[in-house]
Amino acid sequence: MDYRAQSPEILRDFLAYHETIKGHSKKTVDEYFLDLRTFLRFMKLRKNPATKNNDAPEPSVFDELPIKDVDLKLIESITLSDVYEFLTYLTRERGLTAASRARKIAAIRSFYKYLTIKTKQLENNPVIDLDPPKQKKTLPRYLTLEESKQLLGSVSGKNRERDYCILTLFLNCGLRVSELAGLNLSDIREDSLRVLGKGDKERVIYLNDACAAAINAYLQIRKNIEKDQRALFVTAKHGRIERSTIHRLVKKHMLIAGLDATKYSSHKLRHTAATLMLKNGVDVRTLQELLGHENLNTTQIYTHVESEALRQAAERSPLSDFGTQGG
Repeated sequence: MDYRAQSPEILRDFLAYHETIKGHSKKTVDEYFLDLRTFLRFMKLRKNPATKNNDAPEPSVFDELPIKDVDLKLIESITLSDVYEFLTYLTRERGLTAASRARKIAAIRSFYKYLTIKTKQLENNPVIDLDPPKQKKTLPRYLTLEESKQLLGSVSGKNRERDYCILTLFLNCGLRVSELAGLNLSDIREDSLRVLGKGDKERVIYLNDACAAAINAYLQIRKNIEKDQRALFVTAKHGRIERSTIHRLVKKHMLIAGLDATKYSSHKLRHTAATLMLKNGVDVRTLQELLGHENLNTTQIYTHVESEALRQAAERSPLSDFGTQGG
């Protein structure tokens, strides 16, 4: 997606800042563009005297509205009330969920922060006190320890060593699918793995005995075929493994293990690794570093999962049976 051809200069500069200075991925920058394009289309109509008092615009008209003529004067005229109207429009006319609206708010807040703090093109930030919509918290779905062992113990077939290694790294290190697909042979160190995460941010993950053994077993198989000379994980056609292939192999081995492949995905294996580590004493800040989360809030969702230690603590209270014996 070429946002440069569709954006006014003020938006192009903001997106270029995120792409080059902040180091955000193309996907993230594209999402910022789409969210802010929707926002600026709405504000362009709202600030137009010919349309500001009309009903909500027809989607066919709204979705074709160009924003290249949006300038700093229009952006400066936007108030918090205007933003509330925009959020109402997203809810009533577009049917967006709280999570989708929250993402758009994040883009708008980042845009105004850039204009007021980074470039000082604006003095006032109308969204500085804008709260994100309240979202229903859902706990991440994950495999139990026994189910994880069941999955690893059932791996078989032509690519057994490769698939077993991938699943082992998923469940022990909590890697993202994109990170696994992007691993190179040069990323393997003696007892660690160099991982390139979101925004091209590097982190080092130390390998336990299970991971080291799985990698060594796979490398013994890998060295016997001609293939991509850089990629760690390769396909039968000898090219770098793709994310779609990893998704398929996870589903396949889930089914072989007798697990519900409709409930668990590759990303759920990342959830599994995080949850099992947290349950076994890894603190949340260490987990944040391990998973490559930029914000601690992202990691803290795992602190809400059921903890056997907390359950046992409750049961050990001297008052735990008071009132249950009839007195």
